[in-house]
Amino acid sequence: MTVESTAARKPRRSAGTKSAASASTTGTTSAASKRTAAKKSPGATGGEPELVQLLTPEGKRVKDATYDAYVADITPEELRGLYRDMVLSRRFDAEATSLQRQGELGLWASMLGQEAAQIGSGRATRADDYVFPTYREHGVAWCRGVDPTNLLGMFRGVNNGGWDPNGNNFHLYTIVIGSQTLHATGYAMGIAKDGADSAVIAYFGDGASSQGDVMEAFNFGAVYNAPVVFFCQNNQWAISEPTERQMRVPLYQRAQGFGFPGVRVDGNDVLACLAVTKWALERARNGEGPTLVEAYTYRMGAHTTSDDPTKYRADEEREAWEAKDPILRLRAYLEAANHADEGFFAELEAESEALGKRVRDVVRAMPDPDHFAIFENVYADGHALVDEERAQFAAYQASFADAGEGK
Repeated sequence: MTVESTAARKPRRSAGTKSAASASTTGTTSAASKRTAAKKSPGATGGEPELVQLLTPEGKRVKDATYDAYVADITPEELRGLYRDMVLSRRFDAEATSLQRQGELGLWASMLGQEAAQIGSGRATRADDYVFPTYREHGVAWCRGVDPTNLLGMFRGVNNGGWDPNGNNFHLYTIVIGSQTLHATGYAMGIAKDGADSAVIAYFGDGASSQGDVMEAFNFGAVYNAPVVFFCQNNQWAISEPTERQMRVPLYQRAQGFGFPGVRVDGNDVLACLAVTKWALERARNGEGPTLVEAYTYRMGAHTTSDDPTKYRADEEREAWEAKDPILRLRAYLEAANHADEGFFAELEAESEALGKRVRDVVRAMPDPDHFAIFENVYADGHALVDEERAQFAAYQASFADAGEGK
Protein backbone atom coordinates (compact mmCIF):
# COMPACT_ATOMS: atom_id res chain seq x y z
CA MET A 1 0.00 0.00 0.00
CA THR A 2 1.30 3.46 -0.86
CA VAL A 3 1.70 5.43 2.33
CA GLU A 4 1.60 8.95 0.97
CA SER A 5 -1.76 9.02 -0.71
CA THR A 6 -4.68 6.96 -1.86
CA ALA A 7 -5.33 9.70 -4.38
CA ALA A 8 -4.08 9.28 -7.92
CA ARG A 9 -0.86 11.05 -8.85
CA LYS A 10 -2.23 13.53 -11.36
CA PRO A 11 -0.55 16.66 -12.74
CA ARG A 12 -0.98 19.44 -10.28
CA ARG A 13 -2.94 22.51 -11.28
CA SER A 14 -1.42 25.87 -10.58
CA ALA A 15 -3.31 27.76 -7.91
CA GLY A 16 -1.32 30.98 -7.98
CA THR A 17 -1.16 33.41 -5.08
CA LYS A 18 -2.00 37.00 -4.42
CA SER A 19 -2.83 39.17 -1.45
CA ALA A 20 -6.43 38.66 -0.34
CA ALA A 21 -8.80 38.81 2.61
CA SER A 22 -7.98 36.39 5.39
CA ALA A 23 -7.66 37.25 9.06
CA SER A 24 -10.50 39.74 9.35
CA THR A 25 -14.15 39.46 8.44
CA THR A 26 -15.73 41.91 6.06
CA GLY A 27 -19.43 42.02 6.92
CA THR A 28 -20.59 42.01 3.29
CA THR A 29 -20.15 39.95 0.16
CA SER A 30 -20.23 42.79 -2.35
CA ALA A 31 -17.40 43.07 -4.87
CA ALA A 32 -16.34 46.44 -3.48
CA SER A 33 -16.07 45.15 0.05
CA LYS A 34 -14.04 42.18 -1.14
CA ARG A 35 -11.58 44.51 -2.86
CA THR A 36 -11.31 46.61 0.29
CA ALA A 37 -10.72 43.54 2.45
CA ALA A 38 -8.10 42.29 0.02
CA LYS A 39 -6.09 45.47 0.52
CA LYS A 40 -6.31 45.22 4.30
CA SER A 41 -5.75 41.53 4.91
CA PRO A 42 -2.49 39.73 4.07
CA GLY A 43 -1.50 36.30 3.03
CA ALA A 44 -4.25 34.50 1.15
CA THR A 45 -4.53 32.68 -2.15
CA GLY A 46 -5.94 34.08 -5.34
CA GLY A 47 -9.32 33.25 -6.79
CA GLU A 48 -12.24 31.94 -4.80
CA PRO A 49 -12.28 31.28 -1.96
CA GLU A 50 -9.83 33.71 -0.38
CA LEU A 51 -7.75 31.99 2.27
CA VAL A 52 -4.42 31.94 4.09
CA GLN A 53 -1.83 29.81 2.34
CA LEU A 54 1.87 29.25 3.05
CA LEU A 55 2.45 26.22 0.83
CA THR A 56 0.96 26.01 -2.65
CA PRO A 57 -0.43 22.76 -4.11
CA GLU A 58 2.84 22.49 -6.06
CA GLY A 59 4.82 22.55 -2.81
CA LYS A 60 6.17 26.10 -3.16
CA ARG A 61 6.60 28.22 -0.03
CA VAL A 62 4.84 31.59 -0.12
CA LYS A 63 5.22 34.39 2.40
CA ASP A 64 2.58 35.93 4.60
CA ALA A 65 3.11 39.11 6.60
CA THR A 66 0.87 38.01 9.46
CA TYR A 67 1.39 34.26 9.86
CA ASP A 68 4.99 33.65 8.77
CA ALA A 69 6.14 34.52 12.28
CA TYR A 70 4.35 31.46 13.68
CA VAL A 71 6.38 29.01 11.56
CA ALA A 72 9.52 31.08 11.04
CA ASP A 73 11.62 28.89 13.34
CA ILE A 74 10.34 25.53 12.11
CA THR A 75 13.21 23.10 11.50
CA PRO A 76 13.67 20.50 8.77
CA GLU A 77 13.23 17.84 11.46
CA GLU A 78 9.88 19.33 12.47
CA LEU A 79 8.79 19.49 8.83
CA ARG A 80 9.63 15.82 8.44
CA GLY A 81 7.65 15.22 11.62
CA LEU A 82 4.59 16.87 10.14
CA TYR A 83 4.96 14.74 7.02
CA ARG A 84 5.32 11.59 9.13
CA ASP A 85 2.22 12.52 11.14
CA MET A 86 0.13 12.92 8.01
CA VAL A 87 1.38 9.73 6.36
CA LEU A 88 0.86 7.55 9.43
CA SER A 89 -2.53 9.01 10.31
CA ARG A 90 -3.66 8.41 6.72
CA ARG A 91 -2.41 4.83 6.88
CA PHE A 92 -4.28 4.26 10.14
CA ASP A 93 -7.43 5.70 8.60
CA ALA A 94 -7.09 3.49 5.52
CA GLU A 95 -6.66 0.38 7.68
CA ALA A 96 -9.74 1.27 9.72
CA THR A 97 -11.78 1.69 6.54
CA SER A 98 -10.60 -1.70 5.28
CA LEU A 99 -11.37 -3.35 8.61
CA GLN A 100 -14.91 -2.00 8.51
CA ARG A 101 -15.37 -3.40 5.00
CA GLN A 102 -14.23 -6.76 6.35
CA GLY A 103 -16.86 -6.69 9.07
CA GLU A 104 -14.45 -5.96 11.93
CA LEU A 105 -15.93 -2.51 12.72
CA GLY A 106 -19.54 -1.45 12.73
CA LEU A 107 -18.86 1.93 11.13
CA TRP A 108 -15.96 4.23 10.35
CA ALA A 109 -15.74 7.96 9.64
CA SER A 110 -12.74 8.54 7.39
CA MET A 111 -10.52 11.63 7.57
CA LEU A 112 -9.00 11.07 4.11
CA GLY A 113 -7.97 14.41 2.62
CA GLN A 114 -8.17 16.31 5.91
CA GLU A 115 -4.75 15.34 7.28
CA ALA A 116 -3.20 18.80 6.98
CA ALA A 117 -6.03 20.52 8.85
CA GLN A 118 -5.85 17.99 11.68
CA ILE A 119 -2.11 17.58 12.00
CA GLY A 120 -1.37 21.29 11.59
CA SER A 121 -3.91 22.35 14.19
CA GLY A 122 -3.14 19.42 16.49
CA ARG A 123 0.58 20.21 16.57
CA ALA A 124 -0.23 23.84 17.37
CA THR A 125 -1.70 22.86 20.75
CA ARG A 126 0.23 22.65 24.00
CA ALA A 127 0.05 19.71 26.40
CA ASP A 128 -2.03 21.78 28.86
CA ASP A 129 -4.58 22.80 26.23
CA TYR A 130 -7.81 20.80 26.11
CA VAL A 131 -9.22 19.37 22.89
CA PHE A 132 -12.88 18.58 22.19
CA PRO A 133 -13.21 16.45 19.02
CA THR A 134 -16.13 15.13 17.02
CA TYR A 135 -15.74 11.57 15.68
CA ARG A 136 -13.37 12.20 12.75
CA GLU A 137 -10.36 13.78 14.47
CA HIS A 138 -8.07 10.76 14.17
CA GLY A 139 -5.11 12.95 13.20
CA VAL A 140 -5.65 15.26 16.16
CA ALA A 141 -5.84 12.22 18.46
CA TRP A 142 -2.50 11.11 17.01
CA CYS A 143 -0.99 14.49 17.86
CA ARG A 144 -2.35 14.31 21.41
CA GLY A 145 -0.66 10.95 22.01
CA VAL A 146 -3.79 8.78 21.99
CA ASP A 147 -2.94 5.27 20.80
CA PRO A 148 -4.77 4.99 17.45
CA THR A 149 -6.02 1.51 18.27
CA ASN A 150 -7.91 3.01 21.22
CA LEU A 151 -10.04 4.92 18.74
CA LEU A 152 -11.41 1.71 17.29
CA GLY A 153 -13.07 0.16 20.32
CA MET A 154 -16.12 2.41 20.10
CA PHE A 155 -16.55 1.67 16.40
CA ARG A 156 -16.32 -2.05 17.17
CA GLY A 157 -18.80 -1.70 20.01
CA VAL A 158 -16.55 -2.91 22.82
CA ASN A 159 -16.42 0.38 24.77
CA ASN A 160 -17.72 3.93 24.87
CA GLY A 161 -14.43 5.60 24.07
CA GLY A 162 -11.32 3.68 24.96
CA TRP A 163 -9.12 6.30 26.58
CA ASP A 164 -8.97 8.54 29.64
CA PRO A 165 -9.81 12.08 28.41
CA ASN A 166 -7.74 13.69 31.15
CA GLY A 167 -4.71 11.56 30.33
CA ASN A 168 -4.07 13.49 27.12
CA ASN A 169 -6.45 16.43 27.53
CA PHE A 170 -8.36 14.94 24.62
CA HIS A 171 -12.07 14.43 25.19
CA LEU A 172 -13.90 11.32 24.07
CA TYR A 173 -15.34 11.34 20.56
CA THR A 174 -18.70 13.09 20.38
CA ILE A 175 -21.32 11.59 18.08
CA VAL A 176 -24.08 14.16 18.73
CA ILE A 177 -23.45 16.77 16.07
CA GLY A 178 -22.12 20.07 17.43
CA SER A 179 -22.74 19.47 21.13
CA GLN A 180 -19.01 19.37 21.96
CA THR A 181 -18.69 23.07 21.12
CA LEU A 182 -20.82 23.90 24.15
CA HIS A 183 -18.78 21.53 26.31
CA ALA A 184 -15.59 23.19 25.08
CA THR A 185 -16.91 26.68 25.73
CA GLY A 186 -18.01 25.80 29.24
CA TYR A 187 -14.64 24.24 29.96
CA ALA A 188 -12.89 27.33 28.60
CA MET A 189 -15.03 29.59 30.78
CA GLY A 190 -14.01 27.46 33.76
CA ILE A 191 -10.26 27.58 33.14
CA ALA A 192 -10.53 31.34 32.60
CA LYS A 193 -12.09 31.70 36.04
CA ASP A 194 -9.33 29.49 37.45
CA GLY A 195 -6.73 31.79 35.91
CA ALA A 196 -5.10 28.95 33.96
CA ASP A 197 -2.61 29.81 31.21
CA SER A 198 -4.09 27.41 28.67
CA ALA A 199 -6.65 27.31 25.90
CA VAL A 200 -9.37 25.07 24.50
CA ILE A 201 -9.98 24.02 20.92
CA ALA A 202 -13.27 22.60 19.65
CA TYR A 203 -13.48 20.73 16.35
CA PHE A 204 -16.56 20.48 14.18
CA GLY A 205 -17.54 20.31 10.53
CA ASP A 206 -19.34 22.57 8.10
CA GLY A 207 -22.57 20.62 8.61
CA ALA A 208 -22.35 21.04 12.38
CA SER A 209 -21.92 24.79 11.93
CA SER A 210 -25.66 24.97 11.19
CA GLN A 211 -26.54 23.39 14.53
CA GLY A 212 -28.04 25.60 17.23
CA ASP A 213 -25.55 24.26 19.77
CA VAL A 214 -22.69 25.77 17.76
CA MET A 215 -24.38 29.16 17.59
CA GLU A 216 -24.96 29.07 21.35
CA ALA A 217 -21.31 28.17 21.89
CA PHE A 218 -20.24 31.12 19.73
CA ASN A 219 -22.42 33.46 21.76
CA PHE A 220 -21.33 32.20 25.17
CA GLY A 221 -17.69 32.19 24.09
CA ALA A 222 -17.92 35.79 22.91
CA VAL A 223 -19.93 37.17 25.83
CA TYR A 224 -17.63 35.56 28.40
CA ASN A 225 -14.44 36.14 26.39
CA ALA A 226 -13.65 32.44 26.74
CA PRO A 227 -10.20 31.17 25.69
CA VAL A 228 -11.59 28.86 23.02
CA VAL A 229 -10.72 28.28 19.37
CA PHE A 230 -13.56 27.02 17.20
CA PHE A 231 -11.89 24.94 14.48
CA CYS A 232 -14.21 24.08 11.62
CA GLN A 233 -13.04 21.59 9.02
CA ASN A 234 -15.08 22.70 6.05
CA ASN A 235 -14.87 19.62 3.83
CA GLN A 236 -17.75 21.09 1.78
CA TRP A 237 -20.20 18.23 2.25
CA ALA A 238 -22.46 17.66 5.27
CA ILE A 239 -23.09 14.04 4.30
CA SER A 240 -24.81 14.72 0.94
CA GLU A 241 -25.56 18.41 1.46
CA PRO A 242 -23.15 20.97 -0.07
CA THR A 243 -22.25 24.09 1.89
CA GLU A 244 -24.00 26.43 -0.53
CA ARG A 245 -27.31 24.98 0.65
CA GLN A 246 -26.46 25.79 4.27
CA MET A 247 -25.16 29.34 4.20
CA ARG A 248 -25.12 32.50 2.10
CA VAL A 249 -21.78 33.87 3.30
CA PRO A 250 -18.38 32.22 3.74
CA LEU A 251 -18.42 30.19 6.91
CA TYR A 252 -15.62 32.07 8.68
CA GLN A 253 -17.59 35.32 8.39
CA ARG A 254 -20.19 33.98 10.81
CA ALA A 255 -17.83 34.94 13.62
CA GLN A 256 -18.32 38.65 13.05
CA GLY A 257 -21.96 38.46 14.08
CA PHE A 258 -20.83 37.27 17.51
CA GLY A 259 -18.05 39.81 17.89
CA PHE A 260 -14.87 37.80 17.41
CA PRO A 261 -12.53 37.24 14.45
CA GLY A 262 -12.81 34.53 11.85
CA VAL A 263 -10.16 33.41 9.39
CA ARG A 264 -10.24 30.98 6.47
CA VAL A 265 -7.12 28.90 5.95
CA ASP A 266 -6.12 26.46 3.23
CA GLY A 267 -7.02 23.22 4.98
CA ASN A 268 -4.71 21.20 2.71
CA ASP A 269 -1.70 23.29 3.75
CA VAL A 270 -0.24 21.89 6.96
CA LEU A 271 2.03 24.90 7.51
CA ALA A 272 -0.81 27.40 7.18
CA CYS A 273 -3.02 25.35 9.51
CA LEU A 274 -0.20 25.18 12.05
CA ALA A 275 0.47 28.92 11.87
CA VAL A 276 -3.14 30.11 11.98
CA THR A 277 -4.03 27.79 14.86
CA LYS A 278 -0.97 28.93 16.83
CA TRP A 279 -2.10 32.52 16.30
CA ALA A 280 -5.65 31.75 17.42
CA LEU A 281 -4.51 29.83 20.50
CA GLU A 282 -2.15 32.65 21.41
CA ARG A 283 -5.06 35.10 21.27
CA ALA A 284 -7.05 32.83 23.58
CA ARG A 285 -4.23 32.51 26.11
CA ASN A 286 -3.70 36.26 26.08
CA GLY A 287 -7.29 36.89 27.14
CA GLU A 288 -8.44 38.09 23.72
CA GLY A 289 -11.32 35.63 23.50
CA PRO A 290 -12.52 33.19 20.83
CA THR A 291 -11.51 32.77 17.21
CA LEU A 292 -13.24 30.86 14.45
CA VAL A 293 -10.81 29.06 12.13
CA GLU A 294 -12.33 27.65 8.97
CA ALA A 295 -10.00 25.09 7.39
CA TYR A 296 -11.17 24.90 3.79
CA THR A 297 -10.49 21.33 2.70
CA TYR A 298 -12.20 18.38 1.04
CA ARG A 299 -13.52 15.02 2.17
CA MET A 300 -11.93 12.60 -0.29
CA GLY A 301 -13.91 9.61 0.90
CA ALA A 302 -17.39 8.91 2.14
CA HIS A 303 -18.98 10.69 5.09
CA THR A 304 -18.86 7.31 6.81
CA THR A 305 -18.59 3.77 5.50
CA SER A 306 -22.41 3.66 5.32
CA ASP A 307 -22.37 6.44 2.71
CA ASP A 308 -21.82 6.37 -1.07
CA PRO A 309 -20.56 9.80 -2.23
CA THR A 310 -20.75 8.80 -5.89
CA LYS A 311 -24.52 9.27 -5.59
CA TYR A 312 -24.23 13.02 -5.02
CA ARG A 313 -20.70 14.12 -5.95
CA ALA A 314 -19.01 14.50 -9.34
CA ASP A 315 -15.79 12.62 -10.09
CA GLU A 316 -14.32 15.78 -11.59
CA GLU A 317 -14.67 17.58 -8.27
CA ARG A 318 -12.71 14.92 -6.43
CA GLU A 319 -10.06 14.79 -9.14
CA ALA A 320 -9.50 18.54 -8.85
CA TRP A 321 -8.94 18.17 -5.11
CA GLU A 322 -6.64 15.17 -5.53
CA ALA A 323 -4.25 17.60 -7.22
CA LYS A 324 -4.18 19.54 -3.92
CA ASP A 325 -3.34 16.50 -1.81
CA PRO A 326 -1.82 17.72 1.50
CA ILE A 327 0.75 14.93 1.75
CA LEU A 328 2.03 15.23 -1.81
CA ARG A 329 2.41 18.99 -1.48
CA LEU A 330 4.57 18.74 1.66
CA ARG A 331 6.65 15.98 0.09
CA ALA A 332 7.29 18.20 -2.92
CA TYR A 333 8.47 20.97 -0.60
CA LEU A 334 10.71 18.63 1.42
CA GLU A 335 12.34 17.28 -1.73
CA ALA A 336 12.81 20.69 -3.34
CA ALA A 337 14.40 22.09 -0.16
CA ASN A 338 16.58 18.97 0.34
CA HIS A 339 15.00 18.45 3.76
CA ALA A 340 14.36 14.72 3.20
CA ASP A 341 16.04 11.96 1.22
CA GLU A 342 14.93 8.60 -0.10
CA GLY A 343 16.17 6.93 3.06
CA PHE A 344 13.67 8.93 5.12
CA PHE A 345 10.78 8.00 2.86
CA ALA A 346 11.79 4.34 2.81
CA GLU A 347 11.96 4.19 6.61
CA LEU A 348 8.56 5.84 6.82
CA GLU A 349 7.15 3.29 4.38
CA ALA A 350 8.34 0.50 6.66
CA GLU A 351 6.93 2.26 9.72
CA SER A 352 3.61 2.64 7.94
CA GLU A 353 3.47 -1.06 7.13
CA ALA A 354 4.22 -1.92 10.75
CA LEU A 355 1.46 0.41 11.95
CA GLY A 356 -1.04 -1.16 9.56
CA LYS A 357 -0.21 -4.64 10.82
CA ARG A 358 -0.49 -3.57 14.46
CA VAL A 359 -3.90 -2.00 13.86
CA ARG A 360 -5.19 -5.13 12.16
CA ASP A 361 -3.84 -7.41 14.89
CA VAL A 362 -5.22 -5.32 17.75
CA VAL A 363 -8.69 -4.99 16.27
CA ARG A 364 -9.01 -8.69 15.47
CA ALA A 365 -7.93 -9.53 19.02
CA MET A 366 -10.61 -7.33 20.58
CA PRO A 367 -13.31 -9.29 22.43
CA ASP A 368 -16.87 -9.37 21.24
CA PRO A 369 -19.05 -6.72 22.90
CA ASP A 370 -20.95 -7.63 26.05
CA HIS A 371 -24.55 -7.83 24.80
CA PHE A 372 -25.94 -6.85 28.18
CA ALA A 373 -23.77 -3.75 28.60
CA ILE A 374 -26.47 -1.64 26.92
CA PHE A 375 -28.56 -1.97 30.09
CA GLU A 376 -25.85 -0.61 32.37
CA ASN A 377 -25.66 3.04 33.48
CA VAL A 378 -29.01 3.94 31.89
CA TYR A 379 -30.21 5.29 35.24
CA ALA A 380 -28.01 6.11 38.21
CA ASP A 381 -30.15 4.08 40.61
CA GLY A 382 -31.60 1.50 38.25
CA HIS A 383 -35.12 1.31 36.86
CA ALA A 384 -37.82 -1.36 36.82
CA LEU A 385 -38.47 -0.95 33.09
CA VAL A 386 -34.79 -1.47 32.29
CA ASP A 387 -34.77 -4.58 34.47
CA GLU A 388 -37.78 -5.87 32.56
CA GLU A 389 -36.14 -5.18 29.22
CA ARG A 390 -32.95 -6.92 30.37
CA ALA A 391 -34.93 -10.00 31.32
CA GLN A 392 -36.72 -10.03 27.96
CA PHE A 393 -33.43 -9.72 26.14
CA ALA A 394 -31.94 -12.55 28.23
CA ALA A 395 -34.85 -14.78 27.28
CA TYR A 396 -34.41 -13.84 23.63
CA GLN A 397 -30.70 -14.73 23.75
CA ALA A 398 -31.44 -18.00 25.52
CA SER A 399 -33.89 -18.97 22.78
CA PHE A 400 -31.00 -19.41 20.35
CA ALA A 401 -29.32 -21.88 22.68
CA ASP A 402 -32.62 -23.73 23.14
CA ALA A 403 -33.11 -23.91 19.39
CA GLY A 404 -29.64 -25.38 18.99
CA GLU A 405 -30.29 -28.05 21.61
CA GLY A 406 -33.49 -29.09 19.84
CA LYS A 407 -31.69 -30.04 16.67
